Amino acid sequence: MSRPTGRVLTLLELLQSGGIRTVAELAEKLGVDGRTVRRYVEHLIDLDVPVEAVRGRYGGYRLGPGYRLPPLMFSDEEALAALLGLVAGRRAGLMTAADTASETAAAKIRRVLPERLAHRLDAVLDSLAFTAPPGESATPDAEVLLTIADAVRHRRPVSVRYVDRNGRRSERPLHVYGIVAHAGRWYVTGAVPGTGPAPGTGEDRTFRLDRIEGARNLPGSFEVPDGLDPAERVLSGLATAAYRYEVTLRIQGTPEQIRARLPASVATLEELGPELGPELGPHPAEGAAAERWLRVEVRAERLDWLPPVLAALDRPFVIERPDELRSLVVEFAERVASCARRT
Repeated sequence: MSRPTGRVLTLLELLQSGGIRTVAELAEKLGVDGRTVRRYVEHLIDLDVPVEAVRGRYGGYRLGPGYRLPPLMFSDEEALAALLGLVAGRRAGLMTAADTASETAAAKIRRVLPERLAHRLDAVLDSLAFTAPPGESATPDAEVLLTIADAVRHRRPVSVRYVDRNGRRSERPLHVYGIVAHAGRWYVTGAVPGTGPAPGTGEDRTFRLDRIEGARNLPGSFEVPDGLDPAERVLSGLATAAYRYEVTLRIQGTPEQIRARLPASVATLEELGPELGPELGPHPAEGAAAERWLRVEVRAERLDWLPPVLAALDRPFVIERPDELRSLVVEFAERVASCARRT
């Protein structure tokens, strides 16, 4: 490839990245002068690539909207990033289409790569192993995701058709504050207007995106509360969702120590007052002032995972409820002691 032809293709790559590129910027990237940049632009126009000239103080060149570009050119690092992204997304359950879509996309990228680079990437993929099997999360609908993302950006109300865990279908308006990916699933957090305690307010809700069958825009707009963090809302919503067991504990330690084993998506923490009663005794001495007694609430479908977690915490704790957890902790401690005696 001659150097001028290579620079023309590099110019196309720069324009493909989007936005308006000034002549000075392009000249610096290509290592040529402004007059040569204009000549390269003319070469692209001769190839029917719709390069538009934008006049004004911040003018330059950009690609015309809606144009289907020629095959993209990947460097070694870009091709590896694209393929690994598809593989990792499929393994994490965060794809927005069926598995076949990610597989065919990866195959298309693989097919157009130079033979040398393709063999190197095959070596990476063949030698790559994962520590856990791929998740079995349901796949969200891509059109639903795009509609809701547009509503988030422009603060437009939407109406969503939702199927709950029991298979019940409903349709409701929603002010969507954000989309959150967590633990292999997509979640939508927002407020259902007209259901809050005050006129014009809404009840905070979190929905699984894969359970939304359809979404359509509604007229109007809404305001997002100041300081709202969609990810934090989803985590707190998961921690307080209705489950079979409601567990209440009191654990002595710092929030960081407890969060290391019971993250925000699993448990809520509340610091207790200075008077804890004779059952727990006083707070730690001055040198351990950071370690406080905290009330920890966990909602869970099963209890069998909690005894080893509490043991791994290695902090003093008291079980308030349920009684079944006390029995499981005692049984777990007896099994550990029995194993130690046999050893």
